[in-house]
Amino acid sequence: MTDVRLINGIALAFDGDAIYSVYVRQHLILQGLTKPNRLHHVATHYVSAKAQAQLVQALLDQNLLTEEEMGIYKRGRNANSHTKAKNTDVVTYRMSTGFEALLGYLHLTGQIDRLEELIQWCIQTVEANP
Repeated sequence: MTDVRLINGIALAFDGDAIYSVYVRQHLILQGLTKPNRLHHVATHYVSAKAQAQLVQALLDQNLLTEEEMGIYKRGRNANSHTKAKNTDVVTYRMSTGFEALLGYLHLTGQIDRLEELIQWCIQTVEANP
């Protein structure tokens, strides 16, 4: 069994990206959005690199992350990705990678209550600032 604390930030972000997307998609479907094109369009307001960078900046500004979570975010943000950012600048891409790494870490360490707390906060924040 792999020690999750040792997994690199990019791998954590890979998991976090999928987890966050599932929660957002579930939320949108339960809100009554069922047409695929509309779902995809609305979901980008939650899951794009720009949206995720804004969310993580708000989490940081409001001091909502623990010291451990901050460390995981920074590990993901500072990880050497060999892919280029699509449709965004490098800083935004790195911040969103850190955000995804944090969610992946919480998921893989079984901290589901905290994961869901942060995701719910993110969903509410996006919806409060359309």
